[in-house]
Amino acid sequence: MNINGENSIQSAYGRRRGTAIINTEKGIIVVAERNSKFLLPGGGTRPHEMQIESAIREVKEELGVYPVEVKFLFRYMAAKVFFMKVVGTPIPHNEISRIGYYNPSCNLEVSNNTKKILDIYYGSYMAP
Repeated sequence: MNINGENSIQSAYGRRRGTAIINTEKGIIVVAERNSKFLLPGGGTRPHEMQIESAIREVKEELGVYPVEVKFLFRYMAAKVFFMKVVGTPIPHNEISRIGYYNPSCNLEVSNNTKKILDIYYGSYMAP
């Protein structure tokens, strides 16, 4: 439990971050820079920016899609994780060079924190 009395899961995320889970027919969208592991879209907050705002901004910047529905799911240490429905076709922008689609049986190499967040999502928010 954190100092605000909220349950949080400890991780290596020490900086405030907004993280997006975008579940499509192909799987959950993950992104990667050249020669790196896949991550969930999102990023650190700017001064005076809320985590939901950074998640929306980063999804637009990294993928070129527009969120039409955003719902807070859970906190993963300093990251807040949001479920998003988006419109548009995801295309890598800015530092992103690859887009992948994650599901529990795929063989994409995702970061440890991404895997933990996805395990929580599949364990708590997806119907069996």
